[in-house]
Amino acid sequence: MTRTWMCCLAASVALAQAQQYTSPVATTMVAFGGKEIRISYHAPSMHGRQILGGLVPYGQVWRAGANQATLLHTDLDLTIGSLAVPKGDYSIYILPEEKQWTLIVNKQTGQWGIHHDGSTTEVPADDLGRVVMKLSKPAAPVETFAMALTKLIKDGNQGSLAMSWENTVATVDFTAK
Repeated sequence: MTRTWMCCLAASVALAQAQQYTSPVATTMVAFGGKEIRISYHAPSMHGRQILGGLVPYGQVWRAGANQATLLHTDLDLTIGSLAVPKGDYSIYILPEEKQWTLIVNKQTGQWGIHHDGSTTEVPADDLGRVVMKLSKPAAPVETFAMALTKLIKDGNQGSLAMSWENTVATVDFTAK
């Protein structure tokens, strides 16, 4: 009986450990005139799970990654979509919906991305603002969540932020000042 119990316990521990996924640290950065814009986040993967409308529910604020809240650092004043973002540090969140995503820029930084009950740590009173992102479909499903900051014109001051995961690519343009 003890041997059976120990085998069951060992199998349970092995199964629990096998389902703990890691989300590696990732960074995207772009420079304008020697000054940088950087986003630091943890990149979760699908691992066969339904992401949008499942693991990441529609209509609920999401931390735009895993673990700590995603951090935006900018050495320049920005206009993201129509939102003025002064140089500094911010957390960013996403409000995903089936037909649109909304980027949330929040003045609070350094917090963990979610509470123990699964809700995000985003405090709406600390939001700098929100901007609607454009949605498209990738050529193939994107296994690991990814963000990319890019320049739109080599020597210009315009760029784009893209977030890709599963069957969605969300983008928003910005201007560096």
